[in-house]
Order: sequence, then structure tokens, then C-alpha cells
Amino acid sequence: MPILLLAAVIPQAARPQEPLPVLPPQIREAYEARLAEARRAYEHTPNDADSIIWLGRRTAYLGHYREAIGIFTEGIGKHPKDARMYRHRGHRFITIRDFSRAIADLERGLELVRGKPDEVEPDGIPNARGIPTSSLHSNLRYHLGLVYYLTGDFGRAAAIYAQDVAAARAAGNPDMLVASSHWFYMALRRSGKPAEAAAVLQPITRDLPVIENGSYHRLLLLYRGDLTPDSLLPGLNRDALSSVEHVTLGYGIGNWHLYNGRREEALAIFRKVAASPQWAAFGYIAAEAELKREK
Repeated sequence: MPILLLAAVIPQAARPQEPLPVLPPQIREAYEARLAEARRAYEHTPNDADSIIWLGRRTAYLGHYREAIGIFTEGIGKHPKDARMYRHRGHRFITIRDFSRAIADLERGLELVRGKPDEVEPDGIPNARGIPTSSLHSNLRYHLGLVYYLTGDFGRAAAIYAQDVAAARAAGNPDMLVASSHWFYMALRRSGKPAEAAAVLQPITRDLPVIENGSYHRLLLLYRGDLTPDSLLPGLNRDALSSVEHVTLGYGIGNWHLYNGRREEALAIFRKVAASPQWAAFGYIAAEAELKREK
């Protein structure tokens, strides 16, 4: 399928124009250069699975999420048993709030990897140490658990995250441990299981060698009582939440208020998160889902 026709995969009626992410000029320039490289690789080897995946990923980093979905859809047509295609398309279906399609893709991806060895997923945006911190299996579970959480199916989300936390502990991966434990804890609290949720926090210590999921680590320390909301996000009540990190912390703090019986404080924070420009961040999408449930 030619690149120019990929957008046709998503029906016109379902393709409103989302705002592009605000990126610093140097970062946007770097992303555009990497996208150009990915496009050249795709044009050279259009049937290669890696070429398709990187074209889709680089396209999404610049905010062209629906175009990226079209690219991954092409990849599924050419490589229907490559779980990576479903993992990445499922992620971007979450971004555009098409949760039912996200669930279908991520469940299909997990079916395809069942019984197969896991593989490290290379980072498209490397962290400060240049060390990938996630894998194909963990990302399929993580995103599937997230979309169940977003749709209010907290029990099913908790079941998925239980698997992801166990795998992270077995692998000795602190970044995946804190990311999955964060959503696992919240899913259990929202399911009315505080004792089980408290057990999730036991392995979380201040000295975990986390590389890139520091926001989730700090939120877990908040849930443990080791940190305060003001120490995580000073000025929450007066300052704009402009970054992805702020939105992540804001949602976690808001949810902490919610399941501790401070509903009005929680809703005020969710509204503040939803006023951020970071509409593609998971914290924003989660806050948005909470506000919709209140209507």
C-alpha cells in the first residue's frame, strides 16, 4: 500500500484533526530527520517488517497518530502474525481513544507471543543511559492493562498488571516494575481491594535504580506515605501542567485523593490535567476518562 494511501485505512468520518504535540524546535528537527531516514528505509524495503514498524513509530512521535495507525495496518496486512504490529497499532488506538480496537489488537498480540521467548523492544526515543527498559511481551500486557483501566474494567486491568509485575520482578527490571505497579496499585484500589494494593507497594523502595520511570516511582512512594503531593508536584493548585511528567503526576495525585474519599479535590485536579496541552499522555487520557464517568 503506497504511503500516500495509508490514511485511507481509517474512515474519513472517524478522523478528526487532533492538535500536534508541542515540541522544542531542536527535538522536532531531530524527529523529522529520523522520520526521513525511516521513510527512506521503507522505500528501499517496503515489505520489511522492521522498516514498516520504524516508519510507523517515527510518524507517531511527531503526532501523526492516525497516519501511523495506517502504516501499522499495512504492516498487519503484510505480516499478520507479527505481534509487534498489533502492539504498536494498539498503542496508537489508545492515543486516539479508540479503546475497543486497542483491546482487540493488544489481545491478538498476546495470543501471537504466547509460548514464545520475550524480546527487548528497542527504544525509539532512548533514555539518558541508552538502555532499553521494556520488552514486547511487557508492552503488550502494559498497554492492554491500561486500556482496561481506562474503560473502567479495573478487575481485568489488575489481572493483567499482576502478570506484568511478576514478570518485571523476575527479570529484575525496576523501570517496568514501577510502571506496572503504579497501574496495578490503582486498579486494585479502584476495585475496593486496599489490602491487596498495599502488598503491591512492599517491594517499592526509595533506592530502586529506576532509569526513566521516575514519575511512577515517586507516585508509588506517595501511595506508601513516604512522599507528599507537594513534594511531587509543587504548585499543583496554581501552576499549569505543561509537561507529560506533570500530567502523569497530576493524574496519580488526583486518583490518590479519589480513592481516599476526597472526590472534589480529585475532580479539580483531573480538570487541571485535562486542561494541559499534553492530550496524548496516558495521565491526560485517564483524567479525561474519569471526568467522562462523572457526567
